[in-house]
Formats: sequence, structure tokens, C-alpha cells
Amino acid sequence: MEKINEVIRNISGLDTVIMREAQSRLDNLTKPLGSLGRLEELAKQICGITAKENPQLKNKVIFTLASDHGVTDEGVSAYPKEVTAQMVYNFLRGGAGINVLAAHVGARVVVVDMGVCVDLEPDPRLVVKKINYGTKNMAKGAAMTREEAIKAIETGIEIFENEYRKGIDIVGIGEMGIGNTTAASAITFCFTKKPVEEITGRGAGLDDKGLKNKIDIIKKALSLNQPDSSDPIDVLAKVGGFEISGLAGIILAAASKKVPVVIDGFISGSAALVAYNLEPKVKDYMISAHCSVESGHKIILNYLGLKPLLDLDLRLGEGTGGALGIGLADAAIKILTQMATFKSANVSEKNK
Repeated sequence: MEKINEVIRNISGLDTVIMREAQSRLDNLTKPLGSLGRLEELAKQICGITAKENPQLKNKVIFTLASDHGVTDEGVSAYPKEVTAQMVYNFLRGGAGINVLAAHVGARVVVVDMGVCVDLEPDPRLVVKKINYGTKNMAKGAAMTREEAIKAIETGIEIFENEYRKGIDIVGIGEMGIGNTTAASAITFCFTKKPVEEITGRGAGLDDKGLKNKIDIIKKALSLNQPDSSDPIDVLAKVGGFEISGLAGIILAAASKKVPVVIDGFISGSAALVAYNLEPKVKDYMISAHCSVESGHKIILNYLGLKPLLDLDLRLGEGTGGALGIGLADAAIKILTQMATFKSANVSEKNK
């Protein structure tokens, strides 16, 4: 926990002086007051996060973390667990949704093996940080040991810090892991206490029978493991996933370095829940990209008090929504830094 605690100690509040200056400039741009709505709010938040009057979002990175889940043995997913590894290869070949959308917004994708259940073929584009060969079946016991949960968070911190040395101005987070909506649902229950039936969705496409089974398995895992909601590490260890733990570490590390972090969908949202319950100040560094089709995601956003930028019925994961959110963040900063003021453009202001 030493590394985690060190990072948490380095997370401070937003720079309110810079935010007031940003608001003043936004109010003097050649437009009616507040007429660019959420883009103005976003620009102001990013200024507060970075503590810069004129931040530049040149270095955009999306972390896509992959891991398997033992609970897939219980038939909670419409897809076999082999798809996790197959999709990692697709990421590396550049053929996935995240590759297309990341390229669209000018972001680089960092693909990480946090716990895929097979040894993947060596590839210089793949970061291998395998904690174990997938989690254990949470319906039969804890998904991981407490030590593994801590190691996975610290690995997320390490992954971020390694890329930060190359330059990062904004981060998006995403994941790949068959069965991970089951883990995310269980985590969401632990912190929000909303009924499992309200939190749990169809994931990658379960039918009604499959959804009922998934809900029953989540309830069984929660009853068996009794995760302690006052201890986020215990929640992760009992019902979490290696990729979710790693994403929580990335969120904490980004906040400690004053880097805005764009949260993707339901799985990334569950990692945000963990990070927030470890250190509530990270909330100010989060940008919610969108509201997922997964019912539990809206519950997470309400709990965290985050307002999503988009609502496009997305449910892919991988960081795809995060990529779109990064595009809007970039647009917001360009509005702030490139638009003329009334004075500089010799445009008359509103009548007093």
C-alpha cells in the first residue's frame, strides 16, 4: 500500500485561481455569455486540473487494460473467455473500435495485459503486466488475494508513470475482459447499495435467461464473499478484476500528476468508484465521456456526481467513449485558447 498512499498524498484540489481566470476569458470571447455550454465548463475544469491558463492537449493517451475473469465459468457472458485474448490481438493489429476512434482524435493506445488467462505472443506494442492468469471464480470464493488487488492498483500507477515520462496531457481509460460487467456490477453494488437487479445489464448481449443467471451469480458472490464497502481494496479482492484495479491506479496516478482523466463506460466507471472511495479528491480530475446503455453506469455517475458529455447508447468499452470525450476536451481547450475576445476582434459587446 505504500505506493498507493504516496500517490494519494500527492493529489491536491483544483487550482481555483486559474479557474476564475479561465472563466473571465470565456466570458469575454466573441459569443453570448455561456453559449458554448458544457464546452466552457470542460475548458474551465481542465484549466483547474492542469493549473495552466492555456493548457495544450497534444499528448493524448488511452490505456486499454485486458484481463480475464474466473466467473465466466458460471455462464455470465454471451461470449467465451477466449475472446479476451483474441481482442487483444485485434487491438495490436489496429482493427478494433478503439484503434479507429483513437486515431480519429489523435491519441495513442497503450494495450496492457493485466491478467489474460493465456500467455500472449510477444509484441513490442503490448505491455505485459500480468498479475495472474485471470481472477478466480468469485461465485466460489474471492476473485483475488488482497495482495493481488494492491499489486494490480500499483501496477496501474506504474503503467501511467512510465507513459507520463514520454508526455501525457490527457488520459482516457478503457478495458477488455469477458465477464467484466459481472465484476463491475458487484463493485457498483458494494458502494452504491442499489439493488443488483437495477445495476446489472446484459453485457455483450445476454438473453433474458442469461441475465437472470448473471444476477443470481452476482448475488451469490456477494453473499459468499461479504466484501467490506468501507475498504475498497477488500471490494476489489473479493469481486473485482485485475483490469479494473489497474484502471483505478491509473486514475489515482493521473490525478497526482494533474492530468485530466476521461472515464469511458460501465467498467471504467466501476474503477472510478474504487478510486473515489480510496481518495474522494480524484472526482475533480474525472471527465465522464458518456452514459452507457448498461443500467449500472447511470447509477455510478449519479453516485459520483458526474455529468456525462455524451449519450450515444454506447456499450463497447475498450476506451471508445473515452476517445470521443478526449475529442470534446480538445475542442473545449481550443475554444478557450484560440477564439478571439470582443476586444481583440473589435466586436461590440452586449448592450448594458
